[in-house]
This record gives sequence, structure tokens and C-alpha cells, in this order.
Amino acid sequence: MRITVNTPGGNIGRTLTQNLLDAGADVTIISRSPEKVGDLVGRGARLVQGSIDEQAVLDEALKGADALFWLTPPAGRPDYHEWAVTTARQAAATAKRQGVSRVVLLSSVGAQSGPGTGPVGVMLAIEQLFAEHVPHTVSLRAGFFMENFFRSLDTLASDGVIYQPSPANKPFPLVATRDIAAVAAQELLDGSSTGHRIRGVQGPADLSYEQAAAILTEALGRPVKYVQVSVDQARQGMRGAGLPDFLIETFSEMYQAIVDGRMDSAEPRTAETTTPTSLALFAREALAPALAQARA
Repeated sequence: MRITVNTPGGNIGRTLTQNLLDAGADVTIISRSPEKVGDLVGRGARLVQGSIDEQAVLDEALKGADALFWLTPPAGRPDYHEWAVTTARQAAATAKRQGVSRVVLLSSVGAQSGPGTGPVGVMLAIEQLFAEHVPHTVSLRAGFFMENFFRSLDTLASDGVIYQPSPANKPFPLVATRDIAAVAAQELLDGSSTGHRIRGVQGPADLSYEQAAAILTEALGRPVKYVQVSVDQARQGMRGAGLPDFLIETFSEMYQAIVDGRMDSAEPRTAETTTPTSLALFAREALAPALAQARA
């Protein structure tokens, strides 16, 4: 099985590549920074150096591939929406031309709502582009990442508080990125599903921020409180942190979509969508060491 991974340097892409190599797959990775993926190359991954929006890079990386894992990088440029969709269209067309038969792509809860959901607003179009070009596609509509709690390290360290615009008592799916990588590896290696499919990846349980704060209190051994702020207050906080205007606006749009319910999961929770890593385990293994370092 020859599999191309377009984002081997991130949390999901790196763990996925390791999982695929462990399984004996023939893996090609795309990276602009060879020094960041040297360990993966050392384990046998073939590196194609360059950017995922370069045609020559896509041609080389998808040559002879059976399957592609596609993750749209986080919003990082003012023209993000146009760039993300254009790049996905280019990749999908290249995959079709190169005879790639299967794509597993990372999508998100809320993707069904389309534009108006911040960075998630590109995902529906990207799902559709790959489905139009590749015979078998699986869109992984993942829940909110547990790793997002790292964004609250400063306030957790200083006063034990998480500030977000989300309603305090509204449950939402929380998932560890390592579980997303495991599901992606399963879908890529199994290869038994046909056609176009959407699969939720939702963690072990839906949790509200109030429930999450209680779990974190016990797991971290110190009080954690959740405080809901308005979208405008979140916007002011991002501006105070020095984020550029385009990021402030795209995240504010996503926060408003969460409040309005447009970021709710469209996929029912089932045994297939449920993944094992609990928030308590994640907090003990990953959040606690990071918090200790932030407080040092």
C-alpha cells in the first residue's frame, strides 16, 4: 500500500505517518522543512520537499500512490479560504490524474454548514472536491481537539480559568488528535469502504465546558473554572494578544457559529465515531506537564 501524507509535521500527520510506517506501508510525505521530518525519513518515509500548493510537488508526491491523506493546514494567511479551496482542487485533480483511488481527509464538526463558520467554512467545498475527483473518499469530521486547551495555558497557570465564548452547559465532542490519526490510519490501511463516506470522530463523550472544567480539576489536582465570555470580548482578547486582524475575524466568526449552533455535529454518536482517549487521560499525560512548565 503506497500512501501519501500531506502534513507530516503536525500532531495528526506525524502520528499518522508513524502509525502507517509501523504497519509496513510505503509512505511518501510532503514537507517544506526536511529537518522537521528527519525522523520519519530515517524510518523509511520518502520525502518530497516543497509546498502542497506547488503542482510539481503534488505530481511527484502522488506518483504511484494508492491513497492520500489530506489535511488542510490551519488558517495562516489573509486569503486562507481561497487558498485552501484552490489548493484542494489542485490536489484532487492531481490525484485523479495520477490514478489515486482513495482519499481520507480531515474535516470538522460544523462542516455541513459551509461558509460562515470561520476556518471550518472551507471544509464542505473541500469534501466535495475530493469526492468529485476520487472514487473512494472518507471525510473525517472530527470533534474539537483536546489540544485546544493548550491555548488556555496562560490563564490556567495564572488563575485556573478557561475563557471561551461557548455556552458553559452545552455539550460538544472532544477528541484527542492521536485518536484522529488512529482512525485515519485504519481507513487508509483497511481500504474496504467504497464510494464517498462521512465519518464522525468524536472522542469518548460529548462534554460541556462546565463538565470539562470539573474533569480537569480532578486530573490536574488544582481548581479549574470555566468563564463564558462574549464573542466581542474574545475578539478584544485576541487583539490584545497581538493576533492579526484576519485571524481575529475568522476565529470570531467561528465562535459566533458555535454560539448559534452551526458548529454542532451533524453525525450521530455511534460505536464507530467514538474514540478511546478520555479528557482525564489527556490532561494527565499532556496538559499537566505543559501546565507545570508554564507555571515554572
